[in-house]
Amino acid sequence: MTMTAENDPVPAGLTRPPAASAFPPGFLWGVATSAYQIEGAVGQDGRGASIWDTFSRTPGKVANGHNGDVAADHYARYEQDVALMSELGMGGYRFSVAWPRIQPDGRGRADVRGLDFYSRLVDSLLEKDIRPALTLYHWDLPQALEDEGGWRNRDTAFRFAEYAQLVSEALGDRVKLWGTLNEPWCAAFLGYGNGIHAPGAVDPAGSLIAAHHLLLGHGLAVPALRAAAPDAEVGITLNFYPVDADTESSADLDAAHRIDLLQNRLFLDPVVEGAYPADVREHFERVSGTGHIEPEDEKIIGAPVDFLGVNYYTSYRVAGGGEPSGPSPWPGAEDVRFIERGLPKTGIGWEIDSDGLRRQLVRISQDHPGLTMYITENGAAFDDTVDADGRIDDADRIAYIDGHLRAVHRAIAEGADVRGYFLWSLLDNFEWAEGYGMRFGIVRVDFETQQRTPKQSALWYRNVAVAGGLPD
Repeated sequence: MTMTAENDPVPAGLTRPPAASAFPPGFLWGVATSAYQIEGAVGQDGRGASIWDTFSRTPGKVANGHNGDVAADHYARYEQDVALMSELGMGGYRFSVAWPRIQPDGRGRADVRGLDFYSRLVDSLLEKDIRPALTLYHWDLPQALEDEGGWRNRDTAFRFAEYAQLVSEALGDRVKLWGTLNEPWCAAFLGYGNGIHAPGAVDPAGSLIAAHHLLLGHGLAVPALRAAAPDAEVGITLNFYPVDADTESSADLDAAHRIDLLQNRLFLDPVVEGAYPADVREHFERVSGTGHIEPEDEKIIGAPVDFLGVNYYTSYRVAGGGEPSGPSPWPGAEDVRFIERGLPKTGIGWEIDSDGLRRQLVRISQDHPGLTMYITENGAAFDDTVDADGRIDDADRIAYIDGHLRAVHRAIAEGADVRGYFLWSLLDNFEWAEGYGMRFGIVRVDFETQQRTPKQSALWYRNVAVAGGLPD
């Protein structure tokens, strides 16, 4: 869809904002997606089955029985989507590769048809001066590997490193920003802890073992990526949630400590420090033991990275003393209560706390000085309404993005080294267990016709990206 001044809410002739709202020169403005959420074409060109194909076909697992068979049909429409990103002024595009397109069974030689698709996508991006930011794993594990134990099986980490080598050998000459994993917390604890994500296992001890093997896979993949793309930036994307205790009681403080440990420190600390902190190891001992952690593992996990991808959506206030009620994604912290604070919520029910992003970025920069960061996901689902003229006036999403970008700006002023922002998401898509009911996109997708319609947030964000900063 071509956008003109007629449907542009801000006049042409933009100028760079004043220093108070301008981002640093070279700041990368982009959007993000993931393979299973938008590609569709699940049975095309030799793609194998993923755990999300299996999970979404299991009755009761995904809202309304939805699946990613067609999704946003990006596999067929990627050129249209790249053109749309160009019209929106995007400088970067974060996407993921579907592992089952490259290795249908999770091992062996690469299927050239899968590699060719991503090669065409990368070339299309570069032709439009859009920087490709590639994520190797956004949760679509080949089902064949899950049949052998999935991430609870140590061998999967080594299969992941081999897959990373195949992709980087094919694309490393053109892709200069590589991420290994997206949100291993979700893959481990939603996938194997409370089972609300694929593969749907309920195994608290096994979820901690899976978390370790995900991190091991990251560490094994880093040198493979560096060998194939020596001048590229290599990193990992983690999802962070600042955690506050409800009161200063010992029970609430302990609850906050355990949730922060599981959500944030279990993943970040070994990646950047090369070792699990003592309290994380103690938590392993209590819940899963440490027999799955071999002597060299932490050194492997700590392979130096060039950047940290930060995904942020909300923050937590917690209290102790609760009673476990069913499967939990918090192994060893099932008694923790999550306290609502009366804040406004997004359509998916997450409280809006933009300052939590500032707090988290500043904390990371203080705990790990010199660590370069990109915001690799931040965005919101709302109940978008199409008016009689076809316009989608999503003012609530604009307010959400504006508030969080201002939080990033403040964090940079406080010393956080943030180099870019990838808005989640370019397109409305398959939102995992929520199916198609939650729309995160700044571009509306009519899933019956696959028509793309930029929302007002897309036009607003284009102007921010072109201007290099926020309007006063």
